[in-house]
Amino acid sequence: MRNPPPSLLSLTVNAAVLNLSRINDLSHLPDHILLDLFARTLKAGKLNERVLRLFMASGNEEVLSVIDALKIKINVYPILPTRCDEKFRLNGTRR
Repeated sequence: MRNPPPSLLSLTVNAAVLNLSRINDLSHLPDHILLDLFARTLKAGKLNERVLRLFMASGNEEVLSVIDALKIKINVYPILPTRCDEKFRLNGTRR
């Protein structure tokens, strides 16, 4: 027996997973599609900081609860100055 062909929705979600780097806003998607997209993104190993922020910005409660349940966090790295000039004085001395 043959497998039935994939649905148009399934093909669309798969295409979205492959092109997440081009998507800027997910808030317009229905909740069930957004949750499916998030699950497929995790399964495909495509979740990075930018994509995580994209899903978090959608405000979907189910996605946010999955993120919380999986204990996924965004690392915040301090940004240090790479060059000292007149604005940054070390030990109160001037150059």
